[in-house]
Amino acid sequence: MSIDPDSEELSLRERVSENPGPAMKWFAGALLLFALEAGAVVNFVTGLFGPGVELPTLLSRDVISNLGYQNPDTGVWQGTFMGLSPAYAWALRVLLIYTYAAVCAWWLWRGYLVFREHYRYADWTPRDDMIDRLRGHRWGQFGAVIVFAFVVMALFAPALGPTTVERTISNPYSYHVEFYNESGQLDNVTVGQANLGARSQGTPDQNVGPMEYDEFGRFHPFGTMPTGKDMFTFMAAGARISLFIGLVSIGVSGLIAVAFALLTAYYKGLIDLAVVIAGDSIMSLPRLLFVMLLTVVLGNHWIGEIYSGGFLLALIFAATGWPFLWRAVRGPAMQVAEQEWIDAAKSFGQRPSVTMRKHMAPYILGYLLVYASMSLGGIIIAVAHISFIPGVMIVLVVTAFNALGDGIRDAIDPQSETGEGEGAEVAAAGGGGA
Repeated sequence: MSIDPDSEELSLRERVSENPGPAMKWFAGALLLFALEAGAVVNFVTGLFGPGVELPTLLSRDVISNLGYQNPDTGVWQGTFMGLSPAYAWALRVLLIYTYAAVCAWWLWRGYLVFREHYRYADWTPRDDMIDRLRGHRWGQFGAVIVFAFVVMALFAPALGPTTVERTISNPYSYHVEFYNESGQLDNVTVGQANLGARSQGTPDQNVGPMEYDEFGRFHPFGTMPTGKDMFTFMAAGARISLFIGLVSIGVSGLIAVAFALLTAYYKGLIDLAVVIAGDSIMSLPRLLFVMLLTVVLGNHWIGEIYSGGFLLALIFAATGWPFLWRAVRGPAMQVAEQEWIDAAKSFGQRPSVTMRKHMAPYILGYLLVYASMSLGGIIIAVAHISFIPGVMIVLVVTAFNALGDGIRDAIDPQSETGEGEGAEVAAAGGGGA
């Protein structure tokens, strides 16, 4: 349902002011969902610069605790949420977190539908067909589901793990575990000592495997490592680090790539030649060695203190990765720069920055989104050695990002499945992918 044609000259803010009901209802729901986990956002932001405030949240481990000890006489668990076993308490928390994330995703989709029904001019736009094609793309949907699960794991890593990074990795000897010893007395040891007693040595009788308890009553969904530390906690923390570095890196390198693509396509000549030489020079460098060099040189800079060096690594990956994205979108930018409407904008004296922003950038953003989603997998592989993501998880996540990229590509250009049409020619002109 489109809005009144007489209101086509109104801005979005003015359209909402004329009919505030649907927007206010959606905003109230969004505000409620955010309020439930606002503490998690504050904890993440303050944690970028070191230990910060810890605000409670509805789905935190303080509310739904899986840490406790079992009375050997009665079999009752004490200290856990509602007396549940640690396994059930942890599973309940995970289920609630993913349910909350799914509701948030659905509410965002609902917001788009509200905009389309009440505040958009047209009954139909090409974007509607793109969304319909993506909704029918099974391979892309598979990628979207896995990527969604991975993103939720990264965002809610402190609450999803059966324990915390601070407790089991950073300062294990500053925390204690209570348990009943062999004589039936309540005893306690440091987490570090408990980890030494829960080490997986590679043999069935010396392993704490997936979905098992150790001798101190601690539940380990994926088992323990040779050091005795919980593997799932390591994986969740590694997912957060990898996603943070990947998103920041792709965001910065994408901005650089789009800016250079627009400049080289609009002005050509010496500017294009200079960017080509700069990009080829960066691509010719051994990337791993270059990353290691910059990490050492800039390690003592204040930027290196943000997120324990994760932000610095993201900037380094962006500085060494933008040529790949630039080559991917350079072809589409060159093609749109030759269109008649660009010549018309020039002849009417429109400023180059306005022409590039309004008439060229929207054309290449779709291609950037495709290649960026595929490049994220490569960044995750590159940073895997500084975090901890098991090999199976790496394969699954990288495949999911590639599948999502395929789905977005086919949704933007339906002829890309057969390799025909303008989309395939533009991709070929882009000089390769990331």
